[in-house]
Formats: sequence, structure tokens, C-alpha cells
Amino acid sequence: MPGHAPDVDVLIPTVGRTAELATTLAGLAAQTEVDMGIVVSDQSADGDATTWPAVAAMLRVLEAQGRPVTLLTHPERRGLAEHRQYLLDHATAPTVLFLDDDVWLEPGSIARMLDALRSLGCGFVGSAVQGLSYLADRRPRETAVFEPWDGPVVPEVVRRGTPAFDRWSLHNAANLAHVAEGLDVEPGTWLPYRVAWVGACVLYDRAVLEAVGGFRFWSDLPPEHAGEDVVAQWRVMERSGGVGIVPSGAVHLEAPTTVTDRRVDAPDVVFGRPTATVAPGQSR
Repeated sequence: MPGHAPDVDVLIPTVGRTAELATTLAGLAAQTEVDMGIVVSDQSADGDATTWPAVAAMLRVLEAQGRPVTLLTHPERRGLAEHRQYLLDHATAPTVLFLDDDVWLEPGSIARMLDALRSLGCGFVGSAVQGLSYLADRRPRETAVFEPWDGPVVPEVVRRGTPAFDRWSLHNAANLAHVAEGLDVEPGTWLPYRVAWVGACVLYDRAVLEAVGGFRFWSDLPPEHAGEDVVAQWRVMERSGGVGIVPSGAVHLEAPTTVTDRRVDAPDVVFGRPTATVAPGQSR
């Protein structure tokens, strides 16, 4: 329908990943229970990621399903935060899902996230990506920080050195998959839990995200940085709260990272850096 805004805009930044992007889009095509549009912004040197056969085929599937697809090229590399703001500026839906280009979503994932966001009335809901090559790697010390939300979701402050920051370890490896095994969550339902932040797959209330400035802090950062999603989420959490949900349904493709220079962590620049031993951009 002309002029129709979907319930969710899925915002995908991509650079140099064609096989992974095709897999990500295939996961979106399986999300049959949600009204969504897709915006892909390509920073590849030649800007042709969406012309590769597998990517183009999945884009045609989405369009055939009636999902509006917007393809953008954004070759000037000003950093992750600027690219996310560029995508946000092209969103029209009341909710936006920032989805990295190396994440496969199981069917029903976005519908669960949207239901949780609406039911809880918070600023964001994240589905933490799981590295399934780690299924045999159980880490009880890291999963011990799992804490379901008990009662309404309320604003909270997370910073380095606070107890809430220690939740970062929960999203390593396949930790959340192991946690979910021990929970009695009915199929199609979800359980919210407390997070330090969630990477790669986060659904925001767009009005709340924009009210805290979105990713406009990009101009305070050098082009090479990491942790931009942490800054945005901490600001949203302070205003409206934010949660993760289990089951996650988000699978990390475990491709090599395209963010190789992590010497500048955005939270350290925006909020200042107290004494700490773990950086928000730390890998698995």
C-alpha cells in the first residue's frame, strides 16, 4: 500500500559480506508473522553487495512477500556510529531493528521481540546472538549473572564498575542457549532478563532512541571505533529501560569481524573511562 509504514524497519549495515548478508536476508524472509520493511546500507568499496546472485535473490523474495526494500550505498567511511545514524535517518516505522549482516534469525524471532517491546513498554528488546560452535563449551561462571526481570521494566544506569556491567559475560559464546535450556519458556513466548547491553540484534522504540540522540554522537568519535551500540543502549536504558529475551533465536554466523581496530571504545569517549578490566567491544 503506498505510504504504508510497516511496524518494524530492519536496518542492516553491510560491508564486504555477501554470503553472510544473503543468509541474514534469508532469515528475514522466514519472519512471516510481522509487518516489516528492510533497509540495507552498503559500504563496500564497489557498492555492489546487493547485486550478488544470492543476495539479489533474497531481496526479490522479500519484495515478493510485500516487504518494502530500500537499498542504499554509503561509501564514505565515518565509522560504525555514523553508519547506524545514516540508517536511522531512513527509518519510518515506529520500531527499528538494528541487525548486523552476519546474523540468522529463526522464524518468529522478530514477532517475539516486537511483542516483548509492546508488552513491556521499554526502550529496547535485544536477542543476543549465539555462537553455536560453542554449544559444548559451558561456562557457569559467565552464566551465573543471568537475572530475569521481576516486575515492570524500569530505567537503570549501566557503567563500567557497576554491578550491572558484569552482565556482559552472559552473551559470550553459546551462554544464553545454555541458560535457555534450564528455563520453562513455552514455545512462542519469551522471558525478559537484565542486560549490560546487547549486540548485533536489537529492536528499539524509534521515538525513544531518537529522543536520546540516536547515534549522533558519531561526530565525537574517530572513524575507527567500536561500542557505539553500547552508548545508544545505555542512554535508552537510562530513559526507558531495556531488556534481552530468551529464547534468543539469533545465530551468529561467526564470520571474521570487519571491525579490526577496537582501540577506541565509544563508551569511554562519551561517558569517560573509570578503572576497568573488560571493554564493551571485547570479543568472545
